[in-house]
Amino acid sequence: MALIEQCLILAAGNGSRLRTISGELPKPLVDFQGMPILEHIVRNAQQASIEEFVIVLGYRGELIRDWFESRWTGKARFTWVVNPDYHKSNGVSALKARHAIHDNFLLLMADHLFQPKTARMMVREYLEPGEVVLAVDSKIDRIFDLDDATKVRRRGDRIVEIGKELEEYDAIDTGMFSCTPALFDDLERAGKDGNCSLSDGMRRVAWREQFRAREIGDAEWHDLDTPEAFAHAFAESLVYA
Repeated sequence: MALIEQCLILAAGNGSRLRTISGELPKPLVDFQGMPILEHIVRNAQQASIEEFVIVLGYRGELIRDWFESRWTGKARFTWVVNPDYHKSNGVSALKARHAIHDNFLLLMADHLFQPKTARMMVREYLEPGEVVLAVDSKIDRIFDLDDATKVRRRGDRIVEIGKELEEYDAIDTGMFSCTPALFDDLERAGKDGNCSLSDGMRRVAWREQFRAREIGDAEWHDLDTPEAFAHAFAESLVYA
């Protein structure tokens, strides 16, 4: 039985780098292989026995909510959280959902595609109090647009550093985290002038020595952050549904 039953998805950003594909649509509603990106994410998380989703909205978020309320078919339960400060870093969006998260949870990005087997692995991770587990990819030579990827450096199975600008690293952040609610305290404490990124909060978790890495093995994933990354993912012809 899955130890995690709730999923937080950050879907608030304005997706400016994908605008040539998305037009005026919010990025989570952009079609990929016949369905919106966010629908792929929700349905694949459901294959890991998750049915409760907390989704943080921002840029044109009413379109996302309207799409799911009018077209979604299935048993999933949705809680919608609005982040009016969606122009700030993604840690702010995560903090907006604090009141809606009741226990350990899976944290996902609304533009990171993954295969269901990765989610099934992550929801079964045992978490110590205050711990965060990040799904990492050590197949660095296969990463598309490595310069833009968030990198991690490990010591054993513990992550000691995370960030896009790391010069020494041994794996890549795939955008999937198994978390305890203590993460919200780390994000809050990491904030400066009302702003913080997820990586800011994760650095505090690493400082506490409670940031653990979990290898995804041969599983595939894609960050659909730019038109080039979108085209690369499409060309890979992986079926994410």
